[in-house]
Amino acid sequence: MMSETTLVAPVVKSVTVDCPVERAFTVFTREIGSWWPTESHSLHPGEVERVVWEEIDGGAVYELATNGERAQWATVLRWEPPHRLVIAWQVNPDRLGTEVEVRFTDEGGRTRVDLEHRGWENLEADGAEMRASYDTGWDHVLGRFVEGTA
Repeated sequence: MMSETTLVAPVVKSVTVDCPVERAFTVFTREIGSWWPTESHSLHPGEVERVVWEEIDGGAVYELATNGERAQWATVLRWEPPHRLVIAWQVNPDRLGTEVEVRFTDEGGRTRVDLEHRGWENLEADGAEMRASYDTGWDHVLGRFVEGTA
């Protein structure tokens, strides 16, 4: 007997930054360690030396702690600079993950950044609760991103 999966609405966020698309994409990826709130949103809070984004389909997104430990956050599914990226977000290797798509759109020298975090039903019983946490978490994280592009 097949079990029925209840779809959980994706988290959808948009921000506009005052820089060209190429710059916004670079800050979001290559320069993620300069704005991501690693003191609260990491696997080694307060001990992250840097965040690495491997810029290729199949690449990893991970943090390196000051003690040398590597903790993976995600796998790059689609790497389409400077307009789109998709990652399989899986900070807990013992659980199924979710998917994050980020699109960068030129708005006359400024850039609209649209983020969709989906696949909450993969988390089974915890999906709706985790989604609520990430809904507010992305507001904080994207706020830091906007500041990081200024």
